[in-house]
Amino acid sequence: MYNFNYHRPLSVDEAVALAGGAPEGRLLAGGQTLIPTLKQRLANPTDLIDLGEIAELKQLSTEADGGTLVVGAMCSHASVAASDMVRAAIPALAHLADGIGDAQVRNLGTIGGSIANNDPAADYPAALVGLGASVRSNHREIAAEEFFTGMFETALEPAEVISSVAFPVPSKAGYAKFANPASRYAIVGVFVSQGGDGVRVAVTGAGPSVFRVPAMEQALASNFSADALEGIAVDAGALNADLHASAEYRAHLVGVMAKRAVAAAG
Repeated sequence: MYNFNYHRPLSVDEAVALAGGAPEGRLLAGGQTLIPTLKQRLANPTDLIDLGEIAELKQLSTEADGGTLVVGAMCSHASVAASDMVRAAIPALAHLADGIGDAQVRNLGTIGGSIANNDPAADYPAALVGLGASVRSNHREIAAEEFFTGMFETALEPAEVISSVAFPVPSKAGYAKFANPASRYAIVGVFVSQGGDGVRVAVTGAGPSVFRVPAMEQALASNFSADALEGIAVDAGALNADLHASAEYRAHLVGVMAKRAVAAAG
């Protein structure tokens, strides 16, 4: 690692002030991406601002008479997976969190860190877009589809700190992914939900960033069953291709995982 100044603020306001005073600083959430990057000397921040001691970022709650689940940015994947509140409100979200990485990653990694990083193979972006969630920061609220702007890119501004994610509670939801056997990252993951604003189908792992599949949403709006997705194909032209899977294989997996997600939601 390169040398840096380490800070451990106790409030969001303190973290924002520290970040504003260190243009080349970085916020540290769970550190599952940032710490290895620092160890490999691929990043050289002047300051590291650790959010781990900010209690307000670790809260889980419901709003609107239980119609909205609010997950604090520093909630670990393991805490989301184990939460009775999450399991009761959105079981598919608990299932998704329980399938992230290994036990160490789940206990250290956080929802805020994951979505701020926006790895194209991360699980949480599919949940946010698939549920029509919104990201709350220290000074605004951003719809999930506007938050994720591209590969490893988000709408976050300098010195902006994610405080929580607000998930509308759906009537049905399911998540299925084809995971890399080593990292557990999604080669393709599909989150499906049915709620107050209709049906949503969100895909992670397949493209540069999370995306929706309108044709599947329209089919499921008429018949929420795996059979309704028969024959609906995703264009492989804009999908990822690497040593794990070709673009064509990922396109095929989108259909397979979507059917499994619908079956899990039923």
